[in-house]
Amino acid sequence: MNDRDDITGRLTGAWRTITLSVMALAGAVVLALLVVTLAEVNGQRDRALASQRHSYDVMILARTVQGTIAHAEASLSRYVISGDQQLGQVYYDDWRRAKQSIGRLAKLVRDNDVQLTHVAILQEAFRTRGDELAMAALSTNYGKNSQALSRLYQARQSDALTRINDSLDGIITDERLLLEMRTTQARASVRRSTTIAKVLAVFGVLLVGGGITMGWVMVEALADRAIARDEAESERLRADELAQAVARATEELRAQEARLRQVQKMEAVGQLTGGIAHDFNNMLAVVLSGVELAGRHLPPGADEAARHLDGAREGADRAAALTARLLAFARETAINPEPIAAAALFDGLGDMLTRSLGDGMTLVLEDDSAGWCVRVDRVQLENTLVNLAVNARDAMDGRGTLTIRATRATLPGGDASGPSGDFLALAVTDTGCGIAPEVLDRVFEPFFTTKPLGKGTGLGLSQTFSFARQIGGEVTIASRVGKGTTVTMLLPRDRRGEEIARVPTPATSSPAAPPGPAEPTADGGRAILVVEDDPRVLSATMEALADLGHHPVACDDATRVAAVLDEMARVDLILSDVLMPSLTGPEMIATLPLAFAQVPVLFVTGFAGEASGGVALGDHPVLRKPFTLAALDRAVTAAAARGDNPAPLAAE
Repeated sequence: MNDRDDITGRLTGAWRTITLSVMALAGAVVLALLVVTLAEVNGQRDRALASQRHSYDVMILARTVQGTIAHAEASLSRYVISGDQQLGQVYYDDWRRAKQSIGRLAKLVRDNDVQLTHVAILQEAFRTRGDELAMAALSTNYGKNSQALSRLYQARQSDALTRINDSLDGIITDERLLLEMRTTQARASVRRSTTIAKVLAVFGVLLVGGGITMGWVMVEALADRAIARDEAESERLRADELAQAVARATEELRAQEARLRQVQKMEAVGQLTGGIAHDFNNMLAVVLSGVELAGRHLPPGADEAARHLDGAREGADRAAALTARLLAFARETAINPEPIAAAALFDGLGDMLTRSLGDGMTLVLEDDSAGWCVRVDRVQLENTLVNLAVNARDAMDGRGTLTIRATRATLPGGDASGPSGDFLALAVTDTGCGIAPEVLDRVFEPFFTTKPLGKGTGLGLSQTFSFARQIGGEVTIASRVGKGTTVTMLLPRDRRGEEIARVPTPATSSPAAPPGPAEPTADGGRAILVVEDDPRVLSATMEALADLGHHPVACDDATRVAAVLDEMARVDLILSDVLMPSLTGPEMIATLPLAFAQVPVLFVTGFAGEASGGVALGDHPVLRKPFTLAALDRAVTAAAARGDNPAPLAAE
């Protein structure tokens, strides 16, 4: 029995050993399969995330191409209208960036035949669109603006831009569908892998349920699986957060695009307005000069003709005033910026506003600015506040309370949609009828007005908008129907101006006397070279100078000035237009020979502010168009007095 028991024990031990070995081997196999399954789950997760990132990169790059092309075409439109070379450079740079982005897009989708087809169509349409726009840009470079506008209009009728947008939309749509398909496949694969892992885990538990070692291994495997599940959940949450962030960024981009379109529209209208007003000033210069010359040569007793001329002069003056307002809207820089505090501003405006508003209005001025200053043109700021006050009076039918309040405001940084920093806030509040919500978004558009026909130009609030934007500020408007309206200007704080205001001004010696005027010619007049490309303005200016007793010499081409000067025996003054086709006035002066470097110069321009729209005029005096004979006489005398002795020229 002992031998039999011994044999049975050995057989049992051997069976147990074999069983344990089989269980250990099965457990090892189960463990290996479980590890492989988890690794596959991780690999699928990584591939799914990589596919998501790739799809987001493709969609974002496609939107970037679309926005860059739109911005390039807007820049080209402004370039064709204004002829500003900087806008042409912006168009060229944007178009080049769009081309580079399309190249990157082609690389991103090189493994997708469907997307490559969209990209091929996009590249062909982009080349076609580039050729169309290049012709308009080339015409503008050669000064053929009418031809450039015609070609720009033809380009708008082309289907190239439509094919570009359709291709980009197709790329985004296909990439979004591809992303959804990949996400669905990844989730299904993860579910299958999870199911397999569960089965293997259960089988492993059954195999090693009786062994501590196998149980410990299974516990470790279950722990690893739980960690993997948590990581998968975390990745899913991060993916959801990324999708929400993309959605928020898309909404913000749409809002910024809307604001950008509004600003671009205002800028384009401003540039167009400035050009039209400049040409109108040229015509007004001819009209006013002709009216004044006719008035000076009326025979005695021509009272009826004098009355008609006075009416014509009054109409021209009113047209000049309207043109000045248009130019103020189009102006990009202040004429004479200076530091201004709210207290000093209110002291100067109080009486004027009280007289302007009438007895039925109550004016309240509140200064809570604690001495904060802004650096602006005083005349521009006062005119802006007067315009707002007059609008408020009209909204209250001449009876009510108008409050102008100065406060401090600090806007946080990090918001690309608006300014940031410290601002002096000037709020104009009325108790009038208010503005309906459906028209509140349009009140800053030029020529938009809710007043009856003939009661307003529609430029008041647009000038306010332009003035604030020119100095880096902002304008907001809040209104309730039947309760009133508040227009708030946020003007950047000028810390340096505040420091200067705190320092006492030292006593200064009296200014030196200005240099004496250049000697006139023997008969009392001056020899003046008139450079003007517009034949009507040139003729009117020549007649006006001759009527004032001077001796003008005409030159209608800035490139011929040196030759004309060589033919003159003497010159006391060069009177030149600023913007001319061949050379600008300052460029023409810079190219003169050294022999004429000391000749005084008087520039004449129809622009306001920076008279040449960006051309540096140095320290030469400027006479604005339209001008009266008296203003011309004063400007000629003052300009000639700025120079040294008149330069004698070659003998006749």
